[in-house]
Amino acid sequence: MTSTKITVVVVDDSALIRGLLAEIINKQPDMQCIGAANDPLVAREMIRELNPDVITLDVEMPRMDGLDFLERLMRLRPMPVVMISTLTQQGADVTIRALELGAVDFVAKPRIGVADGVRELATDIVDKIRIAAKAQLRRHVAKPAAPGATKPAGGDSAIASVGRLSTEKLVFIGASTGGTEAIKEILTRLPADAPGVVITQHMPPGFTSSFAARLNSLCQITVQEAVNGARILPGHAYIAPGGKQFSVNRSGANYVCVVEDGELVNRHRPSVEVLFKSGAKVVGRNAYAIMLTGMGNDGAKAMKEMRDAGSYNYCQDEASCVVFGMPREAILAGAADEVLPLTEIAPALLQKLRAESGDRYRV
Repeated sequence: MTSTKITVVVVDDSALIRGLLAEIINKQPDMQCIGAANDPLVAREMIRELNPDVITLDVEMPRMDGLDFLERLMRLRPMPVVMISTLTQQGADVTIRALELGAVDFVAKPRIGVADGVRELATDIVDKIRIAAKAQLRRHVAKPAAPGATKPAGGDSAIASVGRLSTEKLVFIGASTGGTEAIKEILTRLPADAPGVVITQHMPPGFTSSFAARLNSLCQITVQEAVNGARILPGHAYIAPGGKQFSVNRSGANYVCVVEDGELVNRHRPSVEVLFKSGAKVVGRNAYAIMLTGMGNDGAKAMKEMRDAGSYNYCQDEASCVVFGMPREAILAGAADEVLPLTEIAPALLQKLRAESGDRYRV
């Protein structure tokens, strides 16, 4: 008989963290910590015996690297994993790799004042465990490229030019849980002459720069963290910095990034709502919007405003989402022109861009 509670195994080399996480989990009426392991080898046996619904996994582990363990787990016994990351540059880099390997989400713990920090994150931790328990795991998990991978050459015939487009065109992307890999799927398919792309992915401070750097190493376009006042250029993508609100505005003939502290919107900073609202107001019919996998409804209303202002909008379909929350809400709001599997969104966008540019070149 299946338990009505979400069962969790905690994997962390710190006895303090194991105890805190178990306490936080066991205080919830809908979940239970059924085991705690101090390293991946112990965890492997525990998972085999207890078959938990979710595991939390520290990225830095003894005896076996957390990434090595995650890679083996997702290959041999795929299950929802929430990574517990440290707020360091190395922790951020490793976390981005963990998401590539199939982790559903992560929680960032502070380096100092860890006990208090973890307690303050209790709501975030249990929310992410709940989401992970219902998440749809990706069937195909790509192994991350080796460090130092070079940026792909611009002459890759698999990604043809979009042709001569107005520099007025902009692509807007919103995402949350599962979004890092979904965004990668979109951006790696864009040619070097694609319109400028602006992105809000729900992510805390300290992680978006690593995310942008990772994407920049894989894409033909240039990917960077957005900086306030920076001109938005074709062939470039700009990612909302964690902990800041990101929108676009005009300065003369140019679009520019607006990055500011701002209030939480839909409980998020950055918020997709903020970015998409600016798209409706500033870009109008020159915009294309894409809503990808994520929990909640952030951005749904603003995406409808974008469509009303003349943008052409794509929503990811349920079957390809890790969490079908944000796209579903956008669809229900009447914001979608097309609902497509993740792998078909970039090709559909490029086809539309080529048609609008009058370029008849076909791959």
